[in-house]
Amino acid sequence: MKPCSYACGSVDHAVARRNFVGSLALGTGAVVGGLGTFAQPAVAAMLAKDQKRMLVINMHGGLSQLESWDPKPGTDTGGPFRAIPTSVPGIHISELLPHTAKVMHHLALVRSINTKNDNHGKGTYMMLTGRRQMPGQSFPEIGAVVAKCLDTSNRTLPGHIRITAGGGGERSADSAYLGPKYASISLDGGKPPQNTTKPDNLSDTSLAEQNAFRRLANDHFLSRRRTAMTDAYVQSYEQALELMKQRDVFELSKEPAKDHDRYGKHDFGRHCLMARRLLENGISFVQVSHSNYDTHNENFNFHFEQVGEFDQPFATLITDLHERGMLANTLVVVLSEFGRTPRINQYYGRDHWGRAWSVCLGGAGIQRGAVIGATNANGTEVKDREVDCGHLFHTYLRALGLSSKSNFDIAGRQVPIADPAVGPIKDLLI
Repeated sequence: MKPCSYACGSVDHAVARRNFVGSLALGTGAVVGGLGTFAQPAVAAMLAKDQKRMLVINMHGGLSQLESWDPKPGTDTGGPFRAIPTSVPGIHISELLPHTAKVMHHLALVRSINTKNDNHGKGTYMMLTGRRQMPGQSFPEIGAVVAKCLDTSNRTLPGHIRITAGGGGERSADSAYLGPKYASISLDGGKPPQNTTKPDNLSDTSLAEQNAFRRLANDHFLSRRRTAMTDAYVQSYEQALELMKQRDVFELSKEPAKDHDRYGKHDFGRHCLMARRLLENGISFVQVSHSNYDTHNENFNFHFEQVGEFDQPFATLITDLHERGMLANTLVVVLSEFGRTPRINQYYGRDHWGRAWSVCLGGAGIQRGAVIGATNANGTEVKDREVDCGHLFHTYLRALGLSSKSNFDIAGRQVPIADPAVGPIKDLLI
């Protein structure tokens, strides 16, 4: 992806990188005997077919709703692009999304989001946690919640993966009180995690003996002084071994050349193809980033290029998930931290706008072809069915068959999984 010079310069766009092995030591959950006994083809095939999954595509920087899901052609705010019909009679989206328009019957739109927020960091936090950012409080992002809720004893690979340019396997801190086991691992499209190959001078026999001794020592230590931190180290080593054994899952070169051509040989195309591969191999939650939509200048030229790059790989991914029988169990969400101002500024740009914007979603548990809410004629305010980040968070969980009104037990304290003050968008659910 070429660099974008349109961003507002917020520090929230900075990316932190850490060493993979060092950060793996933060994982949680005691698995002293090893995970490998569950990494069998029959189990993997069952998981790939039947398990619930979630895919988030984060249009980082603030996608314009007027150049995507809620166009207003012919108005003072509409800009130069037309609205085109989709595969769902009566639903029109921007002409920048012709391929997506053809798969709209698999998708749904929420056009009435009002988060009352125009800040990148706070907006991202709200859209990924379903709560407003408060001093002294930290809540897990949707990926960590889904990975935790869908975790099973036969999961051998991480349940929460972000795909982003430059990702090398480092863990994030986005799981809050759920513990580092459910924090995201950041990967680049097409590359396995770093530091997951056995050194050439270490034989298989020596590696097995080392791990046998390590497990024996761990068992002895845990029998007397078991803590959350010791569990974290144990789980981290075991998961690292599984990553070494199953590196092929992350090898995008294993996908057919025709699929690389269909998705596009650019970062976003590769990342969407990698997302499909990970979902097929039992990963519960995958997040793909496409950036940077922070178009304070030249909004229309940039969206012409950037949305054009998004359109075909996204539509191809939706089609593939459907044709492979996965879409019914895979919740797909295309979101951003906010939308962009209806008013066009003096630089032909649009600024930050959290008061009337849209997301697209589909797949597991979602009414296909649905449109929830509406904005007024020129998109300056919500006129019907206003919702916020909390409603969306509840909806995601319910679509996956999870109880959004239940609690996590955190050291004996009951913490609501989602904001208890709101609930799901019921009309959007099957």
